[in-house]
Amino acid sequence: MALSGFVEFFQKGKTFRPKKSFQPGTLRYSLHKQAQASLNAGVNLRSVVQLPEGEDLNDWIAVHVVDFFNRVNLIYGTVSEYCTAITCPTMSGGPKFEYLWADRDKYKKPTPLPAPQYVSLLMDWIESQINNETLFPVSTDVPFPKTFISMCRKILTRLFRVFVHVYIHHFDRIVAIGAEPHVNTCYKHFYYFVREFDLVSSKELEPLKEMTSHICGDYQASAPCS
Repeated sequence: MALSGFVEFFQKGKTFRPKKSFQPGTLRYSLHKQAQASLNAGVNLRSVVQLPEGEDLNDWIAVHVVDFFNRVNLIYGTVSEYCTAITCPTMSGGPKFEYLWADRDKYKKPTPLPAPQYVSLLMDWIESQINNETLFPVSTDVPFPKTFISMCRKILTRLFRVFVHVYIHHFDRIVAIGAEPHVNTCYKHFYYFVREFDLVSSKELEPLKEMTSHICGDYQASAPCS
């Protein structure tokens, strides 16, 4: 299913927060449109994540980090009224996985939080990172910092945890509103991308390995599914 269908489906309802976008006329806006065009054309998701010839890897990753931030926000927005401190007192992915929040600011030590509070803090934190022009330069004349890739790994790892929580604890809601194929497409795109550039560790991917095997065809701990 093309990502255009995904966006149209979720934009019928509320979004979790304002959508982050690229400035028209910029290189990253062009890359964003290029990625969208490929997806809309129904090209295999394994191939569309690959770095286009002649393009800068950091620009390609920056575009996708912002796109995934927007899409995961849309997905979580569909289940947010069912994800409360009562229904989800911890940010978990089943009984084996619990995620603690730390941000070196208010929460200096890893702290257990209800899932909606964790997700809200996470989205605020990601938004502050991608709006920081030192980390995500707006102009191509400004180089990316040396910490850029490591920061993107952290952002994408934490976004993956939202997928984990939604799939394991709120999948019935996703199915009930007919969003399953849209969410699966978004997840597959995310999974192929982070594996293509080694941006989320195999250990972090573990909670969804069975589902990944099902919707991707197989699951490999050290390589993308194929």
